[in-house]
Amino acid sequence: MIFKLVFGEHPDLVKSLLNALLPLEAGQEIEEIEYLSPEMIPETPLNKFSIVDVRCRDNLGRQFIVEMQMVWSAEFRQRVLFNASKAYVRQLGPSEDYRLLQPVYSLNLVNDLFEPDLQGYYHYYRLVHTEHNDKVIDGLHLVFVELPKYTPTTYKEKKMKVLWLRFLTEIDEKTRQVPEELLANPDIQKAVAVVEESAFTEAQLLGYEKFWDGVRIEKTLINSALRAEERGMEKGIKKGIQEGMEKGLEEGMQKGMQKGREESMEDVALSMIADKLPYATISKYTGLSIEKIQELAEKDLRH
Repeated sequence: MIFKLVFGEHPDLVKSLLNALLPLEAGQEIEEIEYLSPEMIPETPLNKFSIVDVRCRDNLGRQFIVEMQMVWSAEFRQRVLFNASKAYVRQLGPSEDYRLLQPVYSLNLVNDLFEPDLQGYYHYYRLVHTEHNDKVIDGLHLVFVELPKYTPTTYKEKKMKVLWLRFLTEIDEKTRQVPEELLANPDIQKAVAVVEESAFTEAQLLGYEKFWDGVRIEKTLINSALRAEERGMEKGIKKGIQEGMEKGLEEGMQKGMQKGREESMEDVALSMIADKLPYATISKYTGLSIEKIQELAEKDLRH
């Protein structure tokens, strides 16, 4: 709700946010913003707790999609790629030249942890040659920001990046006192003013609380599913070990019995060899090959 109020209705603020958080080279900064329709795909259970808040285009034709995701799911990356790809493809009409295509940037602010094994909070994806990082196919730029990981005291970032991330992680509808260092910046001050001036009706506040209640329930369901999956894997591993041990024991017993039978037949063969019986006869009654019987006979002579 607050995010839409700040960035969905104030092009100067979304321009400031994009310039601060996107991986734009010097001289590539956004100068003007034009809002586009945010409708990309129909509502589905997957994006129930995400908000495609802003979709806009700058004066160079580059498109920008900004989304706030409240609950992370494994499919979210694919949906981001789908939306960005769709925006990229829709730039051209049937007979237009591919050279008219402009990059699409997707900025995804995630209010959840999804890369626990990585230290950084900022994740940037693009098409890069696997052996030569300087070789890039320009077109799609996907940025994911793990907001719960952000701590301004541990990162040396450019000023506006720090200020906007602090705004996103520290300011909400319950904030009563805003740090002076945030208010000292005109863009952040305006964003704070928008939040303060947005007098939510009782119905809006009720809807807002219902939304967050849904987020909490969704997180609980996801965590429960993950725990159930882990328990299932643990149970499967234990069952596999047990079955493996049983199978190993059975195979061991079979091999032992087979070896015992072979050794017993070798003893019988040695007695028959001592009695000067033909090798063919010995083979018939012991099941041993002629070669094996010859080997036993030679071994017996050496002893």
